[in-house]
Amino acid sequence: MKSFFVALLCLTATIAYGQKTIDKVKFFKDTTVINATLTLNIKKILAGRDKIGELYPATFSCKMDDGLDVNDHITVELRGHSRRAYCTLLPLKLIYKNDPTDAFYKLKSVKLVSSCMPDPPSEQNLLKEYMIYKIYNQLTDKSFRARLLNLSYRDSSGKKKTVTEHAFLLEDIKEVAKRNDCSDWTAKKIGINGMDRTQMITVAVFEYMIGNTDWGMPSHNIRLIHSNSDSLSRPLAVPYDFDSSGLVFTNYSSPDPRLELESVRERLYMGQPATREELDEVFAVFNKQKAAIYTLINNFNLFTTATKRDLTGYLDKFYKTINDPSKAKSIFIKMVK
Repeated sequence: MKSFFVALLCLTATIAYGQKTIDKVKFFKDTTVINATLTLNIKKILAGRDKIGELYPATFSCKMDDGLDVNDHITVELRGHSRRAYCTLLPLKLIYKNDPTDAFYKLKSVKLVSSCMPDPPSEQNLLKEYMIYKIYNQLTDKSFRARLLNLSYRDSSGKKKTVTEHAFLLEDIKEVAKRNDCSDWTAKKIGINGMDRTQMITVAVFEYMIGNTDWGMPSHNIRLIHSNSDSLSRPLAVPYDFDSSGLVFTNYSSPDPRLELESVRERLYMGQPATREELDEVFAVFNKQKAAIYTLINNFNLFTTATKRDLTGYLDKFYKTINDPSKAKSIFIKMVK
């Protein structure tokens, strides 16, 4: 009888635990915006912007659509490079490892991508980067999902005014891998020619599409996953971190001087030379999703009219290029600048 009550107690605890925690897959599939508050000592964190690995206590609170009240006591860690040096709303990692009963405990640790400054231009840039993840989701499932927040930054010391801006949480690479019957690649670093060729060309064309040169193999703003069912297959690249792209066009981004580009708005293909047949296969995916991509942009009510016009105009030039055989040959096959 005693064992029965112990089992019943464990079952009750499990049910309660399940009701209080979010489902990671459903969380990142959901497209609704979460109104949330992050409470932390803002002055202390800003003062420690150069301290790598420093952890700070914080509270993340929100109310989910299903009525779940979230009030998780977490730790945060500064991350990023250019943003951390320049921005006042610093990029953070939210770490949920303190209490298994926390609603977001299953996320373990998750990147918080924030606006650079608390002003409208920075917020539009943040929303542009969020949209880039949504666009890449449209092209392939082997991509990071993002969940948009309307986030209030509350100073725990009460010395700074609460600031509310949009931000987004980024899915963990292990979840990206799991969704695609893959595992996070933890073997030795591998160059661009060791990757799945068609998928690597797709990544490189996508980076060209958004005007991003802030990436490179084996591991600069790229994570790798590998098939669980085919041990002989090559790793697959999953790109992230697009704030330095021409499509976003922040005022703190600039191209690497070695690339001899005048601006991040100038596109440069950084993948391996492709054959006409390979390009036809890859371009077909981009062309097939063109209408859906433009619909994503034009139906996103947080964009200003000027932002929508800028994004679609920049993408128009990309689509004109890939559908011009002569231009496509010089850029993606011969790679003649």
